[in-house]
Amino acid sequence: MTDSKRRRRLMAASALLGGVLVLTACSGGGDAPASGGSGDSSQAQTDEAAAKKSSEAQITITPKDGSDNASINNSAAVTVSKGTLTGVTMTTQDGKSVTGQVSADRKSWKPTAQLERSTTYKVAAEAKDSEGRIAHENASFTTVSPANSFIGTFTPDDGATVGVGMPVSVNFDKAITNKAAVQKGITVSTSSGQEVACHWFNANRMDCRPQEYWKEGSTVTLKLALDGVQGANGVYGVQQKTVTFHIGRNQVSYVDAKTKQMKVTQDGKVVKTIPISAGAPEHTTYEGQMVISEKFKQTRMNGATVGFTDDDGKGEYDIKDVPHAMRLTGSGTFIHGNYWGAPSVFGSANTSHGCVGLQDKKGAGDSNMPAAWFFDHSLVGDVVVVQHTGDKTVSPDNGLNGWNMDWAQWKAGSAV
Repeated sequence: MTDSKRRRRLMAASALLGGVLVLTACSGGGDAPASGGSGDSSQAQTDEAAAKKSSEAQITITPKDGSDNASINNSAAVTVSKGTLTGVTMTTQDGKSVTGQVSADRKSWKPTAQLERSTTYKVAAEAKDSEGRIAHENASFTTVSPANSFIGTFTPDDGATVGVGMPVSVNFDKAITNKAAVQKGITVSTSSGQEVACHWFNANRMDCRPQEYWKEGSTVTLKLALDGVQGANGVYGVQQKTVTFHIGRNQVSYVDAKTKQMKVTQDGKVVKTIPISAGAPEHTTYEGQMVISEKFKQTRMNGATVGFTDDDGKGEYDIKDVPHAMRLTGSGTFIHGNYWGAPSVFGSANTSHGCVGLQDKKGAGDSNMPAAWFFDHSLVGDVVVVQHTGDKTVSPDNGLNGWNMDWAQWKAGSAV
């Protein structure tokens, strides 16, 4: 091949390769504006236009969508920023409406009543911004189930007036293993300024009291802040409640099984002495400080319910209309009226199965009877101190009788 022919072929190949390179460059450069140039600009303009049409109002619904084990007290709420609420609906899964209240500034909404446990709720909220543009939000959640929650039944009741011996007693429907957390969620305070300590008798019961009886005329406040508190593995509290009760006059009655007399004192002074009949020698009455926990104008007492049975298994006694009965222990000790005993018994003989009897009339209709007087002048929470029976001291957890435990022992039963 001559040099001239070689040069002509190299120039042709170079020209061809250059054409390819040019075409490749133009192809790449030509595609870019179509996808990233004017196209991107068009999309950005579309997004910007859509944003200008969208509301700035930002709605938040709690609990989050899909939540379970939600609180029945505080979990449900709707709030909005950069706008105001124009409507909120909350319904159960079966369509039942839940009433709610919008705040004065229309920035928030909450239900007006406690929610039900183990229930699925749906929330739909609408809000508008300053330009009047509307925003929407929806959520669904399920509240805590009874199996995963605990409740404490407490005594005394809100607004009650009780005697100076009335402790705060809380009985839980589930065994509490995280006692410290639960106890921290319960506070008991008194207007008298007395120190109050709580004592766990077992996994289900906690009582609270001061070192000495409550001061007469004082007010006691019980706060239950247990909502969401984990009481045991997978078990949470649901209560959020404040209870107040009042302490009446200071009345303490002293039953002496030896003299067979009861001295009723108010503010330390004897106001009445009543003849009594305590437990017979074979059925002695517990000794100790006992708190009246219930009052019944008339009630039935059947020996079979407390272990006093005949050979046929029936109760040794079954009296269907015991008058003026007041409970002193959970195991069945009462101080009550007795119409079946001879009047000469009272003040002279102990004849009962362990209760303290006072002279009375059948039907509880005679206000002049000693039992009627004592019933009318007694409050739930009054203290009856029983002495000289020869029996053991009543167990502190048998009824509301924690006063039979000294202060050091009592405080040692606290979880915090």
